[in-house]
Amino acid sequence: MIKLIVFDCDGVMFDSKPVNQRYYNQILDHFGKPAMTADELEYVHMHNVQEGVSHIFRNYQEIDMEEVNNYRNGMDYTRFIPYMVIGKDLKEFLEAVKERFYLAISTNRSDTMELLLDTFGIKQYFGKVMTPINAERPKPAPDAMLEILDYYQVKAEETIFIGDSMVDQMHAKASGVQLIAFNNQSLQTPYHVKSFMEIWKLPIMMDS
Repeated sequence: MIKLIVFDCDGVMFDSKPVNQRYYNQILDHFGKPAMTADELEYVHMHNVQEGVSHIFRNYQEIDMEEVNNYRNGMDYTRFIPYMVIGKDLKEFLEAVKERFYLAISTNRSDTMELLLDTFGIKQYFGKVMTPINAERPKPAPDAMLEILDYYQVKAEETIFIGDSMVDQMHAKASGVQLIAFNNQSLQTPYHVKSFMEIWKLPIMMDS
């Protein structure tokens, strides 16, 4: 029986690729560098911000990364929020499951996660939110998920994780929880959905 539903953020709860593209390209532009390639966009979309910034500046050894991080830390993320798109049936799903399941988030988004939850009015649904800031190691390491399981005193087999990337697949496998692939047919799992309300129809949810 499923007792706990854990969500990834980017690509699941929110379509944030347009935001990530604007955010990282602004940093590159500030230091006189060209915009990200498509492959770089995919990378930053799946990884935490420190890993993302290091990756897009990997070929620019002449640039001081301390200066890059100082500039990034001074950026006002609120101006990027209008470009975020919340999942079309996310709020409907949260309302439907809030009384029956524990809800949590395991994401590689860092210091902007709380801002997003507040801005879109969904913070109250989640009892535990794990990011690279409060997890010992970011995804795909299992640390964040294991802390969530411990917090709720729930077993891995009583948990589903809704993710959309290979990092999420590795995170689920490392922690022993079942992955629900969101809009990504390439992930190796028996369960694939394109919307949140489809999750209700999955065999794994039938006894919950």
